[in-house]
Amino acid sequence: VQLVESGGGSVQAGDSLRLSCVANGVAFSTETFGWYRQDPGKLREFIAITYDDGRTTYANRVKGRFTISRDNYRNTVYLQMNSLNPDDTAMYFCNVPGSPSKKGYWGQGTQVTVFA
Repeated sequence: VQLVESGGGSVQAGDSLRLSCVANGVAFSTETFGWYRQDPGKLREFIAITYDDGRTTYANRVKGRFTISRDNYRNTVYLQMNSLNPDDTAMYFCNVPGSPSKKGYWGQGTQVTVFA
């Protein structure tokens, strides 16, 4: 399994970015995918998740600003981030959740930096 994130960068507060995560080696259309972020010295933080039935869930601090979506034909999960602020600065990671019966996976991350 390989998860490859892209789309990060350095932006000004109020700007938007769209992150992408290409997933290989998974049954994409039946899989659950999540986005997390982490600042150095802090715990990894849940951002959003998309289930195979189309349901999505968001962390309260990004609800209304971020949108997670998926393209089952391109094996890609997206995170559209609007109204970015400096508190959104972090490394963003794509995730396939694990369970007692299967292993979970992480991508290598993509850095997002938001300047005031």
